[in-house]
Amino acid sequence: MEPLIDARAMSKLRWRCRRGLLENDLFVERYFARHPAGFTADQARGLQVLMDLSDNDLLDLLLGRTEPSGELARPDVVTVLAQMREAPARPT
Repeated sequence: MEPLIDARAMSKLRWRCRRGLLENDLFVERYFARHPAGFTADQARGLQVLMDLSDNDLLDLLLGRTEPSGELARPDVVTVLAQMREAPARPT
């Protein structure tokens, strides 16, 4: 298994993931909550690529209105996007 990024890199990544649309922030915060131990370098790279998108383009991907294509169709981005799209666990 790939090692996790260090605490400083994780802090920078969290800061970088702040978005202008509340809907995107909800997806991002849920993703961070699911990975409390941190992210691998691949996950961090995939997330950074997604954060380079405009808010509307990111939301379209998160909601499944569009699929990654071109430069976005990379394994790290596709994996992170699939993880972010996962529905939250329902309480029992």
